[in-house]
Amino acid sequence: MKAAFRSLMERFWARPLLFAVGATGLALALTTLDESLDTSLNAPFLFAGGPEGARSLLSAIITSMISFTGLVFSITIVVLQLTSSQFSPRILSSFLKDRFNQVALGVFVATFVYALVVIRGVRGTAQVDPFVPQISVTVAFFLVLVSVLVFLAYIHHIAQSIRAAAIMAAIAADTRGLMEKRLPADATPEPTLTLPAGPSRTIATNRPGVVKWIDDAALARVAEREDVTVELLRSVGEFVPAGVPLARIHGAGTFDDDKLHSAVHVGRERSLDQDVGFGLRQLVDIAERALSPGTNDPTTAVQAVDQLHDLLRRLATRVLVPRQRTTKDGRLAVSVPQPSFADYLALALDEIAHWGKDSPRLQRRLHVVLLDLETAARPEHRPAVQAAIARYGLTPSLGLDALSPTDVGLRPAD
Repeated sequence: MKAAFRSLMERFWARPLLFAVGATGLALALTTLDESLDTSLNAPFLFAGGPEGARSLLSAIITSMISFTGLVFSITIVVLQLTSSQFSPRILSSFLKDRFNQVALGVFVATFVYALVVIRGVRGTAQVDPFVPQISVTVAFFLVLVSVLVFLAYIHHIAQSIRAAAIMAAIAADTRGLMEKRLPADATPEPTLTLPAGPSRTIATNRPGVVKWIDDAALARVAEREDVTVELLRSVGEFVPAGVPLARIHGAGTFDDDKLHSAVHVGRERSLDQDVGFGLRQLVDIAERALSPGTNDPTTAVQAVDQLHDLLRRLATRVLVPRQRTTKDGRLAVSVPQPSFADYLALALDEIAHWGKDSPRLQRRLHVVLLDLETAARPEHRPAVQAAIARYGLTPSLGLDALSPTDVGLRPAD
């Protein structure tokens, strides 16, 4: 339920719709309040015009707000096109989930809907049965002022959010946040439990897509109740065609296939719900696009490597605990495959090293990253770093102290 609500709120239209519903309720409540109060209040901040003036003001608000909304939507579409072509199509979801963009659109839609509802409460003329909901019209005016401030902040936000450094920093920050939840720094080594012997059966996927997240806690509760062990065969972030084995059920107990399909969410594309590798993938895509002949921007590629360096260093110094859940009596209930540090390292650096082999600056930066990782990595992760050093042709005995300031990026190369 919580995951479904989170998925709903990440949709681009969700918050603007909530703002529109809230504005409708506010308008109905204030017009009702106006009708119950004296219609000739003389407070200095209240609207003091007649029905014609109120209609003109609200009509102007309605017209301007729908134009504001169209402008914001157009700017958002242009930004999406720019980021997709210049950086990576995989970062579009980050812009669509941007709360500020959703709130800005929501404020404009709310002001439009509010004025539309309030204008129906203005009745009569200055000579015949006049009624002006003074409080409601005044609130509409203040909502316009708020919309102007939000629009200025939106322009600044968009201008900042399309900068390469800002995009990569945001991706890295989201990945670090996910890493703290899924792979905490204070985790202690745990043994990998073996799967039980005996009868087993497989459950196939019922539709194609990418495994976005797995509710292993729900699976563990069902597995404990039915006295079985659920072995997931596909990891988070992996594409699964329809009909391929998704999980293997160990044990003679019964297990409802629908329970598995409801706990394993298969969607159209990867996300940062549980997929640390997707954050690395986005940064790698930006670096590869920067290294393409049509772009030829090694500086952006180096900035992406810097963010990858921070993420890999965090992974290298942490215990990657196996994703397994047990029952109350210690029996293995759920086992979910997850990448090793070697997998993360290969994902982050192999493609960049391949496409950046003609950039001496990038090669030096990659060497610095690997040498630092070799020093910082836990003993169980160090062989993967040493294998990468050999793969890239770096002298294993060379340490950071032997590199010049130019190599480590402390001063620019000529």
